[in-house]
Amino acid sequence: MDRYVELAFNLPVKRQFTYRVPSRIEVPVGGRVSAPFGSRLLTGVVVSAPVAPPEGLAEIREVRRAIDHKVLVDGATLDLARWMSRMYMCSLGEALFAMIPGGRREGEPYEIPFEEDASEHELAPQQSDAVRAVTSTRNGSFYLFGVTGSGKTEVYLHAARDATARGEGVIYLVPEISLTHQVVRVFRKAYGRRLAVLHSSLTPSQRLAEWLRIMDGEVDVVIGARSAVFAPVRSLGLIVIDEEQEGAYKSSTTPRYHARQVAMYRAAREKARLLMGSATPSLEAYHFMGEGKFLSLRMPRRLSGGQMPSVEIVDMRRQNGPLSQTMMDAISRTASEGHQTILFLNRRGFSYLFHCRSCGYEMACSHCSVALTYHKERNRMVCHYCGSSAEPIAVLSTWAIRASGRKELRKNWLAIFRVSPSAE
Repeated sequence: MDRYVELAFNLPVKRQFTYRVPSRIEVPVGGRVSAPFGSRLLTGVVVSAPVAPPEGLAEIREVRRAIDHKVLVDGATLDLARWMSRMYMCSLGEALFAMIPGGRREGEPYEIPFEEDASEHELAPQQSDAVRAVTSTRNGSFYLFGVTGSGKTEVYLHAARDATARGEGVIYLVPEISLTHQVVRVFRKAYGRRLAVLHSSLTPSQRLAEWLRIMDGEVDVVIGARSAVFAPVRSLGLIVIDEEQEGAYKSSTTPRYHARQVAMYRAAREKARLLMGSATPSLEAYHFMGEGKFLSLRMPRRLSGGQMPSVEIVDMRRQNGPLSQTMMDAISRTASEGHQTILFLNRRGFSYLFHCRSCGYEMACSHCSVALTYHKERNRMVCHYCGSSAEPIAVLSTWAIRASGRKELRKNWLAIFRVSPSAE
């Protein structure tokens, strides 16, 4: 009796393809196979095994060989991939290949480096309150809104211990691969070999080995960067997103998913808790805290003590140069006291703002509605989103202002009559 499978390929086509399976090959649903596609030989994921092929197919090609003899994609992971396909407008194959490891042969699992264990400390009252709020329920979304040094990592550890004590699994996300090492130091003493690491710096075979360990139930806690949110953790009970505001959680390639959105979906679907934290929440998270979708857990004090820095916002419309008088006075005062000043310039171009000091009008991109940046060496106003550019406005004649009107002037500055600087 002929056997058939439906394959999803890592291609931008929103359909699956039917193949015949030779009798010599064992192909599990959720495993990968090698199959001809046009003139190429591609890797596909088996998403189903229909009893009969669709009607009307003139020719059905055969699978060449099986890559996996174990299932890589279980039902829950396949359902998550289907949701991603709808949410991020990509094919099922593109979603699946963003989730699963690329190794073709299982190798040695990632060996967590041994070093002195991180010491544990007694929880401060603000930490105890946060742990109590998270562990008192079986699901929900929580946000540790805590200043740097307030002890958020210890809260994550105690929340994870509560979840694993109940027989639940934990996913811990960090924005950068370099941060996984310090998190592993905190968790290694508690979990040992029951800890797994998933990130792109591992070899494909190491990632495959770690993935299979997770699927086999040999792991309680998974630590990794953005893609670790897909880990096939059994009985998922907690997802932690450290430094939630970081842009690294957003994928820049197809599928362009955001790990926070995927985590929110998984937590809701699998009835798990979602615990995020940062000293500077993203605007989306801050909005959700205001709406009550995320329970805000405030941690305003540093465990080591000390005063928080004072912050002052200066209205630059009232200043006559790129540096405010307030800042120049502070720099002079600091220098007179024998101290030094560091200025951070987080921008490209000569000036990130080009505006009128009289009315506050600023030049903006007509496509993206963001402020244009002035590049002095090119004498161009450039949009850092879409790349469009224009000459900066020089001097506006009184006639042009009266003819255009201030409202029209703001709406379409490119059409404004311009005169040369010599006309002043």
